[in-house]
Amino acid sequence: MPMYEYQCEACGLVFEARQKFSDAPLTECRACQGQVKKLISQNGFALKGGGWFDQGYGAQGAAPCAAAEAGGGCAGCPKAVNE
Repeated sequence: MPMYEYQCEACGLVFEARQKFSDAPLTECRACQGQVKKLISQNGFALKGGGWFDQGYGAQGAAPCAAAEAGGGCAGCPKAVNE
């Protein structure tokens, strides 16, 4: 379940709440029962390990697609040569 941050508009308390995606947003401060607003905060997402890039995506000498060989390229094609 994701963690959301809220800030009370009355007392200024900032707190976190673990909620399901289907749960309604909180409306009341747990300290003073004032109105709260949901904050937008940075997440803790990080990629670790070799991953897809080390498994051939960025390999030197990889065969480009037909469009790239013809001098063109496709914007989202992982085989297109970006030089």
